[in-house]
Amino acid sequence: MKFDFETLPRAEAAKVARSLARVVGRAHARQLDRDARTRWGAELRRSRRKSLGAPSWLWNAVVQLVASHEAGYLEHCHGVSSAAVARGDERSGFVAGD
Repeated sequence: MKFDFETLPRAEAAKVARSLARVVGRAHARQLDRDARTRWGAELRRSRRKSLGAPSWLWNAVVQLVASHEAGYLEHCHGVSSAAVARGDERSGFVAGD
């Protein structure tokens, strides 16, 4: 799946952002012991922002996650197009030697 953030409606972009933040948060939580995870969760709930602002570490992690996702998507596309060229599949829009 490719995310096109420039054309996503605001509500959809917010859903994607929440989902990515959840992935990053869960990964971070797995690195903590039970007591630290409990304290961290309490701090997040206590300082939950009503604005779009996010802690810089969370924003940076989400940006890195999106960049990694985009790189994986592009690598997938490259593999699909390379296989199509190797098969001589004219429907791919790619021509051998491009």
